[in-house]
Amino acid sequence: MEWLKYLLLPPLVNVLLILAGLLLGARRLFGGLLLTLGLASLLLLATPWASHALRQGLEPPPLPGPTALRGAQAIVILGGGRDHVAPEFGWGDAPANATWRRLAYGAHLHRESGLPILVSGGRVHDEHSAEASLMAAALREVFDVPVRWMEGESRRTAENARFSAAMLGAAGIERVALVSQAWHLPRAGAEFERAGLTVILAPTEFASAPPAGLHGWIPRAYHLNESTRALHEWLGRAVLQVRTRLLERHRGGADEEA
Repeated sequence: MEWLKYLLLPPLVNVLLILAGLLLGARRLFGGLLLTLGLASLLLLATPWASHALRQGLEPPPLPGPTALRGAQAIVILGGGRDHVAPEFGWGDAPANATWRRLAYGAHLHRESGLPILVSGGRVHDEHSAEASLMAAALREVFDVPVRWMEGESRRTAENARFSAAMLGAAGIERVALVSQAWHLPRAGAEFERAGLTVILAPTEFASAPPAGLHGWIPRAYHLNESTRALHEWLGRAVLQVRTRLLERHRGGADEEA
């Protein structure tokens, strides 16, 4: 299903619409519509207003304060990607910017609460080291924060949840504060709840308001990337809902047979 994700998300879906319009001929009505849709959607998704609207609709409210972590037994920080062969730290690969943001907030929450930390992230492309080991090194060497558990086998959010829940369950932990970007956290939280944990959402990196006036409508590559991330998350939510409904129907059918 990985290929389907790339086909449905920018910029490939927009390019395919434009190519289809060109192949059908811009003079034909349908071809002209496809060409216009592909180009217009590409430009619109690259605007600050569009990326902000898509991300803001995904985001939960921020933690109201340190008391919100009351009852939590651990902090779980999810991996958000890596930079390959990064020279700065001498680790080989290093956490990507999205991961650094999560690590910084997780370290902040640890200092406020004293809760132990689990980092979760594996080898998506069979890299030499798991992302969790890079995250642990960053927390230890940059933030001077210890890591209690490293979950280094997961490749996607659902596996983050399953493998982390198994590791934490063995330690008797049932309630966690889950750290990730605000746009990603609701779906991640739902996966962790499905895995049997009680979750306190601890979001970071909220969508910034677009600039006023014309600047908010000028297309930029950065905002196309942000829109693509948001659409990926909306697609992930849709898949999760479908999967949940199919599981409920399957259970309902099994109960009727019993």
